Amino acid sequence: MADPVVIVGGGPVGMTAAFFLGRAGIEVTVLEKLVEPYDDPRAATFHPPTLEMFSESGVTDQLLALGIPTPHWQFRDKQEGIIAEFDLALLDDITPYPFRMQCEQHKLVAVLEERLASMDNVTVLRGVEVSGLNEDAEGVTIATSAGDFHASWVIGTDGGRSVVRKSSGIGFEGFTFQERFLVITTSHDFETDGFAYSSYISDPEEWAAVFKVPGPDGKGRWRMTSATVPEADPEMLLSFENAQAKLQRFLPSADPYPVLHTNLYTVHQRVATRFRKGRVLLAGDASHVNNPLGGMGMNFGIHDAVNLSEKLVAVLDGADDSLMDLYDRQRRHVAEHFLQAMTIRNKKTLEEKDLGRRNAMLAEMRATAADRDKSRAHLMNTAMFASVRAAAAVE
Repeated sequence: MADPVVIVGGGPVGMTAAFFLGRAGIEVTVLEKLVEPYDDPRAATFHPPTLEMFSESGVTDQLLALGIPTPHWQFRDKQEGIIAEFDLALLDDITPYPFRMQCEQHKLVAVLEERLASMDNVTVLRGVEVSGLNEDAEGVTIATSAGDFHASWVIGTDGGRSVVRKSSGIGFEGFTFQERFLVITTSHDFETDGFAYSSYISDPEEWAAVFKVPGPDGKGRWRMTSATVPEADPEMLLSFENAQAKLQRFLPSADPYPVLHTNLYTVHQRVATRFRKGRVLLAGDASHVNNPLGGMGMNFGIHDAVNLSEKLVAVLDGADDSLMDLYDRQRRHVAEHFLQAMTIRNKKTLEEKDLGRRNAMLAEMRATAADRDKSRAHLMNTAMFASVRAAAAVE
């Protein structure tokens, strides 16, 4: 019996790869170091192409029952208010899902893990930490806290600090922002203040992004993401007192905001120098990391997993393994030219300090929203259709 495909990392990208490979009858083992799935606030936006990829299996219907459809999103200026509002209904001729769907990523992981539990050819092992791997003519040997595993192929979906990537000697080029991002979760309903469920607020001193998520009880919570001063003390930044002050500067209120959670993280913009090395493949944050503005990182990783799985199924069925080089070319191209470029630009747009460039940017945003064709083209990019099509065009 052939060795299974081993996936290192059981987050949304790893579980997606396991799901698509498992549905195709491939023997898969998932190794995840966490004993229990996390449920802290992380990615929570699903773009239309991602919903399409999960549609046939019924996973999309499950997510829709758990999430919040968000057809509109706003671009605002802290001083001027709403600059532009975009409506994904403009794309209803190309997608059955003309909206963003707000749903925390751990809920997708739970849906997929439940599906995988019913597949005899897929094994998910939790509490197993990978320490390294070695490839030879027979396959790949993976060293773990539970002993060695042997794989026909290894897929590294183990995050930005990927052991798989490091053990394979694959570079991770790019940079790290000096400032960290603070995420504040509150039960205050910003919709009552006129905010769309997904809103971006530019300001040269303290930009922000706010969006609504279902929360653990489905009643809805709001998150605010903003940058911090690089030299600030992390403990102070995470304090509810600092969160309260941030929220009050963002939108002054006579009543204190109910702060539920704070999270602080370092933000990188990096892409692996290759997504394939021999029988080792990278996807998701193991192969590219970016700032969260635009909600693209998780979606992009899922698109990696679907692209990779389709090709690996063909290779395991006898196709030449050069197909995996095509995976590398396709997904690395769009990681560099779409994911990195767009997320860096998103941050730059929100924080622009030069008054002339800032005014020009706001004028361009207004003009884009006012013109149907320009707005549609903008939505094709921000909703990630353009990157999916660009990847498919790479030969």
